[in-house]
Amino acid sequence: MFRHILVPTDGSDLSRKAIAGAIDLAQAVGARVTAYACLPQYPYSPFSDVVVEPPGEFLQRSEREARVHLREVEHAAHRVGVSVESRTSVHPAPYLGIIEAAEQGRCDVIFMASHGRRGLGSLLIGSETQRVLTHTKIPVIVYR
Repeated sequence: MFRHILVPTDGSDLSRKAIAGAIDLAQAVGARVTAYACLPQYPYSPFSDVVVEPPGEFLQRSEREARVHLREVEHAAHRVGVSVESRTSVHPAPYLGIIEAAEQGRCDVIFMASHGRRGLGSLLIGSETQRVLTHTKIPVIVYR
């Protein structure tokens, strides 16, 4: 079965549900969990006339927010005796970071929330879950 589960988190309610499901699975099969949060790239050009937030502050804020989300996973895993570690990285699109984290961590499954969009919105916008499914060979469990 699975021995190492990657659980991406963005702090959303759907993500929290997937975290609970991933930890239940990990506990049931004796797997360990890696929690992952993708940090966004700095959204402003260095040549821009207006800078809303300096790059260093943007990165620090992004890391603080990610740490909060990752701590949720760590606490939930520790409560039930599941081994957990956390990772972050900066990528232009979260799906790239998710796939990279799973590959580098030698995870044998990625456990993700469904995107929750319906109809035309899901076709136009797409979802990170769909992109992960499309671009990786690692098994993906989509939790609803």
